[in-house]
Amino acid sequence: MTDRIITNATTCGGSSVDVAIEDGTITRVEDGGSIDPEVVSADRRYDADGRLVTPPLTEPHLHLDATLTAGEPRWNESGTLAEGIGIWDERKQSLESDDVKARAEQAIEWFVANGVTRIRTHADTTEHSLAGVRALLELREEVSDVVDLQVVAFPQDGIFTDETHEDLLRDSLEMGADLVGAIPHNEHTREDGVASVKLAMDLAEEYDRPVDLHIDETDDPGSRFTEVLASEASKRGIGDRVTASHTTAMHSYPNSYAAKVVSLLEDSGVSVVTNPPDNSVLQGRYDDYPRRRGHTRIDELHEAGVTVGLGHDSVMDPWYHYGCGDPIDAAFILLHYAHMSGRSDVETLWEMITHANADVFGVDEYGLEVGNEGSLVVYDSPGPFNALRTRAPRTLVLREGREIARTEPSETTVVRADSERSVDFHR
Repeated sequence: MTDRIITNATTCGGSSVDVAIEDGTITRVEDGGSIDPEVVSADRRYDADGRLVTPPLTEPHLHLDATLTAGEPRWNESGTLAEGIGIWDERKQSLESDDVKARAEQAIEWFVANGVTRIRTHADTTEHSLAGVRALLELREEVSDVVDLQVVAFPQDGIFTDETHEDLLRDSLEMGADLVGAIPHNEHTREDGVASVKLAMDLAEEYDRPVDLHIDETDDPGSRFTEVLASEASKRGIGDRVTASHTTAMHSYPNSYAAKVVSLLEDSGVSVVTNPPDNSVLQGRYDDYPRRRGHTRIDELHEAGVTVGLGHDSVMDPWYHYGCGDPIDAAFILLHYAHMSGRSDVETLWEMITHANADVFGVDEYGLEVGNEGSLVVYDSPGPFNALRTRAPRTLVLREGREIARTEPSETTVVRADSERSVDFHR
């Protein structure tokens, strides 16, 4: 028996479709108007009225342990990554699990309302009590009804910068962290950075976990750890389980060297995640003029066939004071500063926040197709271009056929006093 019907929805490709869901799985996807909505009760059917529908969104890069701490204990006035790390180092001295969970749960609710049903979050393992790690692992179970949460064991201050950090990283994996993290460019030396990459890969094999490294998140063209990661992934044959997050130094590499790195990523199967909100404000801070944009080479990576995900990274924390928990907001920032404002870029941006992000997360059988999970998002927009332009509200979010968020469609009336004309319009 059919559990839920979505009628008259518009796909990113412009087709009108009806979608039927049974036992949490999509059982029918047909031309709009083909499925009789009366097969389910009124409260189980939704007329999209021509609005855009996509599979559920995935957030591939977030820091839920630090979310909603902007201004605590002070603001990042320089806007640099280094000052953000310093402020977080002060804030995490008073970190408590209950506080982390409360802030993280608030941010998760924002993401869910915006159509996100999967989140990968990094948890700082260089905080000696591991309160943040513990809190997020507990929260992973507590929010499982609305979102799948992956926790990365992330040594924010580096692995070899303190003799306790490797043990803390291992402890976090023993506690159940889902992925291994590292930050080689934050180690004291090039040699330690290379060693941190190799240790992360060793731990991934030892604990049978995927890898997601903050890597080359700098303007420095001499920061060259992505090549090490790609090479190690290729030698070990685990590239499909490895993510290179940020890789902003690639923006400043000489073209010949950048081509080498792109080729290594392509051959290894390693995915890349760019994070427009943070990258756009943190990078280029040491430049006078002209100032570099400081994001990775998205166009060249795409041309080479590398999977490139698109993350939000921060929501109101020491690195990025803004943010609303919306992947479309991150895509909107990217289309500006990555010069992805062409009409053909709309498809690329949506591919990044849907299929590419799901691929980074490790999702199988993703998309609005029969047999896939009955999860989808309806936007208050007639299509993908306007959804980006307006950052359209999500009018309906389903997870395996179950409604987990709803926003009533917006409507505004403008009255012109001089002509007494009124115009009704939807976003």
